[in-house]
Amino acid sequence: MNTSPLLPILSVRPVLDRLTSLARTHERDATLIPGLAVTEEEVAANPPAALEQIVDEFGGIVLRDQTLLTLLVEDRTDVGPYTLLGDAATFYPLFETPEAAVILTLDEEGAPGAVFGIGEDLALHLVAPDLGTYLERFADALAATLAELDPALEGEERDEAAEQLMNDHLFTQVLGLADPDPALDVPLRSPSDSAVPELPAGALAVADLREAPVGARVDLMEADVPGDPLELHVAWRAGGRAVVLLGG
Repeated sequence: MNTSPLLPILSVRPVLDRLTSLARTHERDATLIPGLAVTEEEVAANPPAALEQIVDEFGGIVLRDQTLLTLLVEDRTDVGPYTLLGDAATFYPLFETPEAAVILTLDEEGAPGAVFGIGEDLALHLVAPDLGTYLERFADALAATLAELDPALEGEERDEAAEQLMNDHLFTQVLGLADPDPALDVPLRSPSDSAVPELPAGALAVADLREAPVGARVDLMEADVPGDPLELHVAWRAGGRAVVLLGG
């Protein structure tokens, strides 16, 4: 029997309705990805059980043929931005390119937690405390992009303008593409210096983001721990707000 915590669709209903409305109002540019219960196509996605109610109705958003939000990931990989993330059951991609990603953290019981962006340098950027807040942030960026798109643009020029606007309104910040603010860096400390409870066995370092603001950054590659940094992997605690580095 599945005992994974279920995220009720009522908790995100307003933002899902908003995203659906944006797609329907701007059919020229935005396309709604249908949920599993309403699509006529076979979908090979395997979303977390906790998102079952949501993905039945809502699959994501495509802007100008680019998938910018998806809850129905088909292919999983452990390379690129996922290199240090460990087991695929501990996170779920919401957006990805070969070099960057936005992920939803999952705890050991499969409960969703905080949302992080990962850039080319593999640093983690706290994007939102939970999925609903990230969906709201995404909806704000999408609405601004659709409102600002020049109606005279066509074809590739329109594609490029839409991509740039979404970068300006969202992805530059969440993927760490702008110059980092040192004040937002959260250090990785020795487990003995951490106040995070119930650390997993084998913990080498801990970054405590429980009180950190959105935008906080954890540079995994700068961890002062023995061994090859690329052989480390991440575990989450405190609803994804504590980043724990484990040995390979």
